[in-house]
Amino acid sequence: MLGKIVPEADAAVIKKSYAKQRLVFTNGCFDILHVGHIRYLTAAKQLGDILVVGLNSDDSVRQLKGPDRPINSETDRAEILAALTVVDHVVIFRELRVSRLVTLLKPDLYVKGGDYCIDSLDRGEVDALRSVGAEIKIVPLVPGRSTTRLINAIQNT
Repeated sequence: MLGKIVPEADAAVIKKSYAKQRLVFTNGCFDILHVGHIRYLTAAKQLGDILVVGLNSDDSVRQLKGPDRPINSETDRAEILAALTVVDHVVIFRELRVSRLVTLLKPDLYVKGGDYCIDSLDRGEVDALRSVGAEIKIVPLVPGRSTTRLINAIQNT
């Protein structure tokens, strides 16, 4: 039986374990979890049966967000996400893009927050999603909620 935190090398087993269920996949840094993340993940879970969260590794977060990030380590972030009842599995990925993980998971649905649109998604990721037949859905963003905003508020107090 799979644990909630699954090594990337075992990601293909997730799809096989839930062959008859709708697998929803999303990804992100999830550095400091906030209500926007909770609502986003809850909305994603409601679109299918199994929710898998791809979690950026510490190195990839640094490349995406800068040298002072992440605030929380990848192991802490994975454990926090895994503690959420709406999250079925967490997979830490090392690349900047999720294309490789998509080909392993073969999700039925890929969900991103409203700060993205189909045209702003990475072309390689979109190609990988289309190659496995995944639908792409954008869920509304919770206004005024972001990790960067929280960090700035803390630094300015």
